[in-house]
Amino acid sequence: MVTVHDVARAAGVSISTVSRALSDPDRVAAATRDRVTRAAAELGYRPNRAASGLRKGRTHAVGLLVPDLENPYFAAVTKAVQARARAEGYEMFVADSDEDADVEAELIGALAARTDGLLVGSPRCGEAELRAALAGVTAVLANRELPAEPGTTAVPSVHVDDADGAAQVMGHLSALGHRTVALAAGPPSSWSGRRRVAGLVAAAAHRDVELVELGTFQPYFAGGVQAADHAVASGATAVVAFNDLMALGILDRLRQRGVDVPGRMTVVGFDDVPQATLVSPALTTVRAPLARLGRRAVDLLLARLRGDLPASVQLPVELTIRGSSGPAPAGAAG
Repeated sequence: MVTVHDVARAAGVSISTVSRALSDPDRVAAATRDRVTRAAAELGYRPNRAASGLRKGRTHAVGLLVPDLENPYFAAVTKAVQARARAEGYEMFVADSDEDADVEAELIGALAARTDGLLVGSPRCGEAELRAALAGVTAVLANRELPAEPGTTAVPSVHVDDADGAAQVMGHLSALGHRTVALAAGPPSSWSGRRRVAGLVAAAAHRDVELVELGTFQPYFAGGVQAADHAVASGATAVVAFNDLMALGILDRLRQRGVDVPGRMTVVGFDDVPQATLVSPALTTVRAPLARLGRRAVDLLLARLRGDLPASVQLPVELTIRGSSGPAPAGAAG
């Protein structure tokens, strides 16, 4: 491994001169600076950004907090964040709250101590708790808004248009003749989940569709398995799940029970995770631009680190129609 000692020896200068030439080049004579940078390039030397940052009070690292890294939604966002941060010369630390709102403040504090700024993805804690945890922290929210209190500045956010996604879902189901639609909601603490429920309720009323709310379920495959039995008992001809993981659980349980999809029951999810196309029938779902969301979140955070206050961003979504949705069974359309 090439070290600063190797560069100093090759350039014929001291170690401190190498450090100044690479970290504060204006303080070094042009000829010396060129000699050092040429030696570093020839040897393939890469400065230790973290060590340099600590000396300057900067770490050149960003933090990311998500509720569940096993969820492919957050895995995709994390991958996009890491790629964007790395391209901008930043390292990244990741923490997973395991869908536990009570540990989020502790994790935010731990990440803030090791990084220049934080991306907080879909936090589950309440507004007061989140505001207190982010006090004094340079942060950007993903899939969450935090209204500013009087005399304070709002935390920038990037999120998807859940209301429009819900409207697209209900328009699709209504056009297929579904008049009774079941809703399997996710955790009440999910900001996106509440927006999706509100959007579906409004869109169902607009389309004169009866929306049967089955209750709230864990945002996992197992939660969907549980919701499926409720959906069948409700008499609905279609069920909309909080996310794709739940929708995949619903599909599996309906298959076990011999309920034909989409002949007897249509199933729709949200997010369009990669697994949505790996089942049969493939899942109809609202596609969220996960990679774009991650990249934009990093861009907002870097703007904040430069001293700017960027505006929040809402990204569009698109209903992707696949085999799990079909016309309402004969006699069900009204």
